[in-house]
Amino acid sequence: MTVRAVLSALALAFAAYQAARGILWTTPPTMPWLLIAALALYIAATLICIFAVPPQGSTGERQSEPMPTWAAASMLVVAATIPTMTGLAVADPTTRTATYGTWYVGGLGALAVVVMVRRRTWLAWIGTALLSVGAMVWLGPLEAFGQGLVGSIVWVGIAHLLVVLIDRAERDADQLVELQSVTSAWEAAQEGRERERRVQLQRALAVGGPILARVIAMHGALTDEERREAGIAEARLRDELRGPRLLDDDVRAAIDAARRRGAQVSVFDEGGLEGIPEANVAIIRAELAEALNGSTSNRIIIRTSPDERVAVTVVGRFVVEDTGEESVDLWREIRHPGR
Repeated sequence: MTVRAVLSALALAFAAYQAARGILWTTPPTMPWLLIAALALYIAATLICIFAVPPQGSTGERQSEPMPTWAAASMLVVAATIPTMTGLAVADPTTRTATYGTWYVGGLGALAVVVMVRRRTWLAWIGTALLSVGAMVWLGPLEAFGQGLVGSIVWVGIAHLLVVLIDRAERDADQLVELQSVTSAWEAAQEGRERERRVQLQRALAVGGPILARVIAMHGALTDEERREAGIAEARLRDELRGPRLLDDDVRAAIDAARRRGAQVSVFDEGGLEGIPEANVAIIRAELAEALNGSTSNRIIIRTSPDERVAVTVVGRFVVEDTGEESVDLWREIRHPGR
């Protein structure tokens, strides 16, 4: 059972109680049919105000969605007509203040509360004003206040205050949900960075750990081959720090092969691959590995590009050792997939 169902049941019960007060006649009214017509009009307006929903409404609509304007307008109609209908039906001044002559004071007040709760604030207050004017015209100001008009006005005011507080609480809840979402996203990003750092640390230990242990064990007295391996391990660590998004197993193997044949390879990731889907990054890495495998350059620079269409540039230079002359023998622009 939803909160709305409970509130609707309470409103119906209170409306039935007010209508019952109008038919408990101690003496017959002057025009019984007019009083019964007023009661029927009141019950119809109450059902409309409780159950009417906007055309786009559904069972899952928010409780703060206002009721249809036409439904709230039905309350104004009965607030303007029922006091006069009841006053004419109970024309005898001696019975005008009887229970069946003043039932509408509490009944229309309850109906205004329903309209207020369903977020038609100004219409609820207009209906309360119409009720007040009608009651004071037919009963007199003092008698109207004594017969429950004060209570009706107070209940509408309390309903207005509750609506304001509920709306404020709803806004605070929405802000809290938004903050929780932002916090969760931040925590997820932090966890992702921590995992990436752990992976990089593990890879660094795997690359540099053995050679570092060898250096410590031999007190720095390494053979030429071991020094060469130490230099390659150092270069691998630089690659992991400078361009982790550019690297996968194939790219690492291609870079390692180039270094073992004597080439100097530099890797720079300056943020050009941020925000790119992992599937597209895998395509870029595959093209990069292909470009490196076919290279004969002895100086290779791999750099991400800020260009919207180009993801990575690969430049290879061939340096003649005897003369020191350089020539560019590799120029490859790896484009973003789909651009």
